[in-house]
Amino acid sequence: MTYVFAPPAVASVGITGRADAFPVHRVYCVGRNYLDHALEMGGSGREAPFFFQKPADAVLVPAPGATADMPYPTLTSNLHHEVELVVALGQGGSNIAAADAHRHIFGYAVGLDMTRRDLQNDMKKQGRPWSIGKGFDHSAPLGWITPAAEVADIGSAQIALQVNGAQRQRSTIEKMIWSIAETIEKLSQAWTLQPGDLIFTGTPEGVGAVLPGDILDATITGLAPLRVRVV
Repeated sequence: MTYVFAPPAVASVGITGRADAFPVHRVYCVGRNYLDHALEMGGSGREAPFFFQKPADAVLVPAPGATADMPYPTLTSNLHHEVELVVALGQGGSNIAAADAHRHIFGYAVGLDMTRRDLQNDMKKQGRPWSIGKGFDHSAPLGWITPAAEVADIGSAQIALQVNGAQRQRSTIEKMIWSIAETIEKLSQAWTLQPGDLIFTGTPEGVGAVLPGDILDATITGLAPLRVRVV
């Protein structure tokens, strides 16, 4: 088969300790999955999980030990950080039971769900989709993926974000409202999940604005760290 123009390169993420890369199929995100963040955003607690998506090519992955430069996006004056655990799927499926979800996980990474908060809030007020607030270019910075077999206990890991050396967000993965397994179960009821899917699992409290020149350091215990510079 020929194409009218050369197809774009496949978006991919590096894997710690390996030379091959993880090809990205889709990027799913879970909204309001930590209680204190749900409250700070106007939620009421353990609501039914809801999801949105980012383009696969929104991922922004630095070289090992390097800083990824993220251009400050257009159309916004209120760019927010949201540090998240990202689950990378190695097997797909539909109607996956929570008890079987671990079999579908390839590995984990730390990510940032960058958000044009002013645009997102405008869309909320109008009852319109959030795509313009969430799915823009470079909106999903991502550290290298650590294979699941090399992660001792992701459920008790610490998750944190510093901006210019000052702590902004800090929590533990066990404070998720919907666990990793429950999230995969719910997602797989709505979509047929595929190898290469990434799931951003929600952010803890403390989200806030960043400006050009700011440096973001995102960490989760046992995973490769992520450093991003807003330019």
